[in-house]
Amino acid sequence: MRLDGRRQSGNIQDRRGVSGKAIGIGGGIIGVIIAAVLTFMSGGSVGDVAQSVFSAMQQGGGTQTQQAVQLDAEDQRLYDLSSKVLAGTEDVWTKVFREEGWGEYTPPQMVIYSGSIQTGCGQGTAQTGPFYCSADQTVYIDLDFFKTMQSQIGASGDFCYAYVIAHEVGHHVQNLLGTLNKAHSAMAQLPEAEANKISVCLELQADYYAGVWGHTDNEMFGSIEPGDIENAINAASKIGDDYLQKKAYGYEMPESFNHGRSEWRVNWLSKGLKTGDPTGGDTFSGSYPPK
Repeated sequence: MRLDGRRQSGNIQDRRGVSGKAIGIGGGIIGVIIAAVLTFMSGGSVGDVAQSVFSAMQQGGGTQTQQAVQLDAEDQRLYDLSSKVLAGTEDVWTKVFREEGWGEYTPPQMVIYSGSIQTGCGQGTAQTGPFYCSADQTVYIDLDFFKTMQSQIGASGDFCYAYVIAHEVGHHVQNLLGTLNKAHSAMAQLPEAEANKISVCLELQADYYAGVWGHTDNEMFGSIEPGDIENAINAASKIGDDYLQKKAYGYEMPESFNHGRSEWRVNWLSKGLKTGDPTGGDTFSGSYPPK
C-alpha cells in the first residue's frame, strides 16, 4: 500500500503507556474468537477454549495505571500506518458525506493502546481485538492484533491492516447515519439468534464501507499496489465466523454467527472495493443472509 508522503491524522492518541487492570469487552468479538483459536492451537482443551472466551468477555471497572511498554521499529511503523490510514478515512468520508448530502463528516478518534483500556463502553482489552465504541466515538486498537493476524491466521500486509481499521471506521459511519443505534435497539428486543442476524448485517455493511473507502482512497491517492486487494480478501476469508469457529472448535455454530461467514465477508468487501458506491451497501433489506 502506497502511503509515502501521506499526512497523519490529528485524531489519534498513543495510550500504550496506560492500561487498566480488569479484563473486559467493548466490542470486537473477532478478537475474542481469535483468543479462543490461540488457546486451542497451543494445545488447550475445549474447556480451556471456553474459559478463554469467558474470561475475555468479562466486563469490569478497573483503574488506569502507567506501565512501561517496550516498542520496536515495527511498532512505530504500524502506528504511523494506522495514523495515515485514519487520515485517509477522514479525507474519503468527508468527500462522500458532502457529495451524498449526508451533512458534515465528524471523524472518530483513534486510541492506540496496549493490554487494556478504559473506554466509554466499559473496559476494553486486546483480547477483543480492534473495536469501535459509539459512546465516545472512538476506535480502539492494540497494534499487536496485526502481528497476531499474521502469525496465527496468515493474514498480513499493510492494506490488510488498513481494511481492519476501515471496517471499524465503517461502524462510525453507521453511527453517524443512525444505522448503528437503530440496529442495536432492534437487537435488544429479539432472542439471541435473531439479534445475531442483525449483528451480521451490521458487520457486513462495515465490510462494504471498508471497501468503499479502499476504492475511493485509491482514486484520490493511488494507494493500492499489486497484491493489496488479494491480501484484504484473504483477511476477510479468515475472519469469518465459520472459519474461526472451525479452527477453535472443529465445527461451526451458525446460530451464534455475529460477523458472518467468510464467503459473505469477502463478497461485501469485494462489492465495496469494486463499485465505490456508498449507497450500495444495504445489507438489511431482503432475505438473510444478505446477498
